[in-house]
Amino acid sequence: MNLLDVENLVAGHGLLTAVRDFSFSVAEGTALAVIGANGAGKTTLFRTISGVHRAQSGCVRLAGRDLSAMAAPKRVAAGIAMVPEGRRLFGDMTVRENLQVAGEHGRKGPWNLDRVIEALPALEPVMDRPADVLSGGQRQAAAIGRALMCNPRVLLLDEVSLGLSPVAVDSLYRSLALLRDAGATMVFVEQDLDRALAFADRIVCMLEGRIALEGRPERLDRSAITAAYFGLDERAGEGVHA
Repeated sequence: MNLLDVENLVAGHGLLTAVRDFSFSVAEGTALAVIGANGAGKTTLFRTISGVHRAQSGCVRLAGRDLSAMAAPKRVAAGIAMVPEGRRLFGDMTVRENLQVAGEHGRKGPWNLDRVIEALPALEPVMDRPADVLSGGQRQAAAIGRALMCNPRVLLLDEVSLGLSPVAVDSLYRSLALLRDAGATMVFVEQDLDRALAFADRIVCMLEGRIALEGRPERLDRSAITAAYFGLDERAGEGVHA
């Protein structure tokens, strides 16, 4: 069963169209990786799905419910939560306070402080530290924990490992695997292609706002991914499926 459906989504900034007639679906309990070069439209796509950025046209459905006319807070209440690029925590608040604020404004559900710490063990020793003093990996874990406190049905993660050390990335992906095993539905942007291919159930490659390639990782040839990523193949931009 598809939990998230994005249909013919168009979004841009002024005269620049960053997302062009973009459609994909995500089955419940699966992880979809969105890859693409800088400027491909990935962040605009995520911001539009979450309601932070207004779509020009198209539709976002969650479990069949049309969210297209909803503002971002109502989409959070409906079940979509985003971990934005740059984390954007409240720096003068502790990790605990950041999580509690999210919990107060999210949906009711199974995610609470204890369960978030269990899924993201890196947070336990820093719960009472201000977010501003955390390492990059700790900040990313806190941002994911904050999103989980909203009890989302779909978790959007923009630039999962950007700026993190290899050790922090390893720790983060172990936590994401725990979330996946618990049935979480995730859509994530990842610049590290090897990580994306190893973790995701499906891959979507963006090129100039469109889908250049998509499919299951085990069915995608690395050379085809590279061609689609950089627009080196004539098929790129026309939507190649595997």
